[in-house]
Amino acid sequence: MALACAPQGLAAEASAQSQPMPLPLPPAVPAPQDVPFGSTIALSVDGTDLARHILSMKETIPLPTRIAQKGGDFVLLYPMWLPGNHSPSGTIDQLGGLTVKADGKIIPWLRDTVTVSAFHIDVPQGTKQLEVSYQLLTPVSPKVGRVVMTDTMENVQWSAVSLYPAGYFTRQIMVHPSVTFPAGWSYGTALRSDGTGSGSKVSFQPVSFNTLVDSPIFAGKYFRKFDLTQDDKVSVTLNVMADQPQDLAATDAQIQAHKNLVKQANLLFGSHHYAHYDFLLALTNKLGGIGLEHHQSSENSGPRGYFTHWDKTFGMRDLLAHEFTHSWNGKYRRPDGLWAPDFNTPQRGTGLWVYEGQTQYWGYILAARAGLMTVPQVKDALAEVAAVYDNRQGRQWRPLIDTTNDPIIAQRSPESWRSWQRSEDYYSEGQLVWLDADTLIRKLSGNTKSLNDFAKAFFGTNNGSVVTSTYNFDEIVKTLNAVQPYDWAKFLHERLYNTSTHAPLDGFTRGGANVVYTEKPSDYVKSYSDLRHVSDFMFSLGLTVSKKGSVSEVLWGSPAWQVGVTRDQDLVAVNGVSYDPDALQDEITNAKNKDAAPIELLLRDGERYHTVAVTYHGGLRYPHLDGNTQLLDTVLAPLGAQNDAAGSAAGK
Repeated sequence: MALACAPQGLAAEASAQSQPMPLPLPPAVPAPQDVPFGSTIALSVDGTDLARHILSMKETIPLPTRIAQKGGDFVLLYPMWLPGNHSPSGTIDQLGGLTVKADGKIIPWLRDTVTVSAFHIDVPQGTKQLEVSYQLLTPVSPKVGRVVMTDTMENVQWSAVSLYPAGYFTRQIMVHPSVTFPAGWSYGTALRSDGTGSGSKVSFQPVSFNTLVDSPIFAGKYFRKFDLTQDDKVSVTLNVMADQPQDLAATDAQIQAHKNLVKQANLLFGSHHYAHYDFLLALTNKLGGIGLEHHQSSENSGPRGYFTHWDKTFGMRDLLAHEFTHSWNGKYRRPDGLWAPDFNTPQRGTGLWVYEGQTQYWGYILAARAGLMTVPQVKDALAEVAAVYDNRQGRQWRPLIDTTNDPIIAQRSPESWRSWQRSEDYYSEGQLVWLDADTLIRKLSGNTKSLNDFAKAFFGTNNGSVVTSTYNFDEIVKTLNAVQPYDWAKFLHERLYNTSTHAPLDGFTRGGANVVYTEKPSDYVKSYSDLRHVSDFMFSLGLTVSKKGSVSEVLWGSPAWQVGVTRDQDLVAVNGVSYDPDALQDEITNAKNKDAAPIELLLRDGERYHTVAVTYHGGLRYPHLDGNTQLLDTVLAPLGAQNDAAGSAAGK
């Protein structure tokens, strides 16, 4: 049938109508220039409103002469591209109550319609300074976001509580910060007091905006400080706050293990890149979890029983070693794409396989060398890493290098099919790549060289400097070749840019070790699972289940995947009996009989219940290392003198 034609008049009218055109973009926000801002900004934070979880700020901003004389547009930026997050993750949604005044009069502000983290202020001619006040409306519960204020502790991150002038490298902006804490609280930070505070207000020495953002604060009602300083007399402090005072009961042997961490890092890198270093550790189930690196400090959280249940918490004790390593790898030496002149210039994460991957490697190694974890525990942890990434089906379509884009792509949000989508795999698969490189160097050199030599050559330059030193892929290859000649460019390219069926496991097999599966979980798997409140059936049925019975992950291609099980379904019953992790273990074991019926899982998906039948006869499977692990023992052995007898004795 022929289509009806438009009436002649309507067609003529349509032909006369103009087509829409794009609205021109507003003028760009001033690009950062490497020139001094010229004056020091005063920034005060009131951290006392614990009941409402609100941080209140006041900034006094002296204006540059050209703005003061002529007036005009002055732009303040809220930091968005945060070091360590590798993405534009600034909590601008929590900013509230923004008010700008000059000479006691309110000046209107206007948010940029494209760069929404920029605030335009039309400054009247003759204005010498701005008084800016605002609040950070921090999450009141985990349902809203990461909780940073509780009744006993708080985490002040300067990137979240500050605005800075556009048009300058942030290293050229000086800030004089101060914080008012709840009465009687103590604090830890890489900042140092200027001695002028009074009462609960602490005034800190002026620093560049770069240093400020890189120097967060942990403050709390229950607080202890432990001196970890070594023979070099460079101050290192472990600052610990806790939900309850009894959680701070550390033994001398436990603190010795942390001292050993500093000692082993110094021996490994042959340098330090901090004037002083402050570990910030929160032992809590109230404050939101964190593990974030800074040049002269690190933000870390752990379970309340970190000290008091030492024999059960080793599944997370590589964390401090990881973040400490970042002082050298990530903060001092940094991929050139991850350095930016301010906190609103996009970063490029191509080098994260070194920044995070090698740090993940040294985190495990230093934890073993220090005695924070035993050598068997670390070997079990490495077996788990190898098994996870060897079973990650997404590696067949997505090369490892592409996962360095994941902080921007996924913003660390939950994924339905992590094993197929892949996530920030540059961390732990990167760790396997560096184990591969370490063992290869040892083999090629007849055990006269190792990745230890690379670490000292690459990260140990300019001892004492806190100025970031950037690098690229070619410099990594050049340094590796200086340690041990080899085609390192090809070696790295194959592991980073190619897809593959299996993870890079040569770091194990080169010394005669293999990943095998048994029906008994390792102590590491038990500790890791308990700390994260999950039951691990990943390598049998292909799923993990939370303490409350919710499916937290399903392995792509696994028996559970084959019958349509997905994450966030509730596992209600197994073979007609209410779900219990021990009972499910028994059913998996019973199903080893080839004549056994499929395992029936009753699942609740929202308001809908359904039953699936999983045909599986492989029994329980947990990864372990088998064969000759002597090469790994050598890798994990402490450098220099013996490890001051920490090890397993730390829990005694």
